[in-house]
Amino acid sequence: MELFGNLWNLLPSLPRTLIAFAVVLGVLVFVHEMGHYLAARWRGVHVDAFSIGFGRPLLQGTDKRGTAWRLGWIPLGGYVKLHGQETPEDATPEARAAWRAGHTFHEKPVGSRAIVVAAGPVANFLLAILLFAALYATVGQPVGGTGINAVRPDSAAAQAGLLPGDAILSLDGQKVARFEQVQRYIQPRAGQPVAVAVSRDGAELTLQVVPQSREGADGPVGVLGIEGGAARFERLGPVSAVAAGAVQTADVTWQTLKGIGEMFTGARSAKELGGPIRIAEVSGEAASLGIVPLINLMALLSVSLGLLNLFPIPLLDGGHLVFYAAEAIRGRPLPPRAQEYGFRAGFAVLVTLFLFASWNDIAGGPIGKWVAGLVG
Repeated sequence: MELFGNLWNLLPSLPRTLIAFAVVLGVLVFVHEMGHYLAARWRGVHVDAFSIGFGRPLLQGTDKRGTAWRLGWIPLGGYVKLHGQETPEDATPEARAAWRAGHTFHEKPVGSRAIVVAAGPVANFLLAILLFAALYATVGQPVGGTGINAVRPDSAAAQAGLLPGDAILSLDGQKVARFEQVQRYIQPRAGQPVAVAVSRDGAELTLQVVPQSREGADGPVGVLGIEGGAARFERLGPVSAVAAGAVQTADVTWQTLKGIGEMFTGARSAKELGGPIRIAEVSGEAASLGIVPLINLMALLSVSLGLLNLFPIPLLDGGHLVFYAAEAIRGRPLPPRAQEYGFRAGFAVLVTLFLFASWNDIAGGPIGKWVAGLVG
């Protein structure tokens, strides 16, 4: 392992970033598509193809069930092609003639189709739980508390009266148990008053703190100017680790949804929204720090991938689930024209999000800084 780490660190930055990005995204996509695949097998749907990556296959083969397995050279996604996924009206006569009776996707009940579609995001959430659990059972669960070790002079915390030895109990009434929760809450609230409840000498008091603004990698962030105690790690047993992994996954999911909501309300900058370029950069940075940060990043991204696919946007799994819900309520599928318009709108939304996130990646990343340096 040490030899591998030494060889890894000898690689130039760009190859390390690309390799780490391919590994992280490849694992996440494989697990997501495997969820669809296993659910399809369970519900009696034949799978024509299982592909990781797009473009010309680097590796491919066909198993005894007739499923083609492929590894494409462009590691930006993947897909599972379900047998008879198109409706009879959309299929050619040749395609309909090749269908296996009883094993096509479109003829399954709406509940079975929903299970197959929802299984991909569910697999990503399960992967996150297992990755967090593996870290908690081997490295340990970080237990840092919210005690303040030091307060910087002339900081927002010093001006509000926070002192070393205080333990932060809640922020604007929301209880906190770890120092990273404090950071996560304060960072998007630069210049906004925050009610900080602390425990001091056995008594509880509330202080009004206005986080100072500091320029971060993704724009201005709020800071208090305090230092917390060093985190310690407690190893958990298998059952406790899985339970803690589930709690951590739920917390990350909620914080992600909350962050997205704050972007819509303007409480957080939309510049924090990142795309493939930023994921690649972060993957490279995490890989350079070791296997533990990389696994932790993979768990966080797995939650994000599962959550993204559940958004009610046509073309995503969540959009399909909305159509299936409407079908279950109406007793029949939505009209083809309504579905077509929905898919067009979904495609437009996804392209817009991709372009916006990619612009954030370029403008706020090394490329943007290089261009800004030339202009300056």
